[in-house]
Amino acid sequence: MTRWGLIGASTIAREWVIGAIRATGGEIVSVMSTSAERGKAYAREQGIAKSVTALDELVNDPDIDAVYISTTNELHRDQALAAARAGKHILCEKPLAMSLDDARAMVKAAKDAGVVMATNHHLRNAATHRAMREAIKAGRIGKPLAARVFHAVYLPPHLQGWRLDKPEAGGGVILDITVHDADTLRFILDDDPVEAIAFSQAGGMGKAGLEDAVMGVLRFRKDVIAQFHDGFTTKFAETGLEVHGTEGSLIGRNVMTQRAIGTVTLRNAEGERDLPLDHRNLYETALSAFHAAMAGKGQPSATGEDGIWSLATGLAVVEAARTGGTVRIETGL
Repeated sequence: MTRWGLIGASTIAREWVIGAIRATGGEIVSVMSTSAERGKAYAREQGIAKSVTALDELVNDPDIDAVYISTTNELHRDQALAAARAGKHILCEKPLAMSLDDARAMVKAAKDAGVVMATNHHLRNAATHRAMREAIKAGRIGKPLAARVFHAVYLPPHLQGWRLDKPEAGGGVILDITVHDADTLRFILDDDPVEAIAFSQAGGMGKAGLEDAVMGVLRFRKDVIAQFHDGFTTKFAETGLEVHGTEGSLIGRNVMTQRAIGTVTLRNAEGERDLPLDHRNLYETALSAFHAAMAGKGQPSATGEDGIWSLATGLAVVEAARTGGTVRIETGL
């Protein structure tokens, strides 16, 4: 059994990750919160034996094998470095850090320490996206030419805090949502983005100049062009992802979500047919792969390097929206 420590008494851990850890054979040993009161209440509500307020106390706990980092983004680097030094395996929320230098340092520290490091990009674990990836690999739409991502949603009130008012914590829609688009497209297309252009928008939710919506285009190495629309402000939109090729199109609907839902339709000269899907909890799929990687069997569904790629893409989109120009995507990998 893998014994886990939570760095951050977070909403995503409560709603998704704690259950996924337990469902895949793990145990939550301890949770760290800088607020003793919040940490104790969280531990009590979630059935966690220990709560601590100091990072060193958690990462140096001999009863812990792995940590899940879900604090605000500017804290990830130091927490991951401390965990690596302590020999703990690391599952970190996206974006990995606020800069590529920091993200690369995190991945290097984990590698040097011989521990598994993963990025919690849940969408590549969806049955919909895995079916699209396999269909493309099987040549069912011919050569991919273009993609479209609809990931504009309404950010619910209980999540509206730092994402809308703390630029120093990596707030704003690009580092929160566009990084998911980048990772999902990389996974489905099996290709890397090389250029970004974008326009951002302040639609009234974001404070301190933070964008709450963005539209843009990514160009990939194999010359696929992919447009994206991400937002916190759209109450009535559905999500989707489409890939259009020389011989057909894949139409994914209600797929950019944490829930195991959605459909994928293959449209070609023969007509339309829905792809068969084996819907499973996305986070349980991720945790199963992570636990296996800890045992030396395969790798996490999204590695630290995958996290560097999505961060690099997000930062390029931020810069493209700021300058109005085309920005090259460089990872340094």
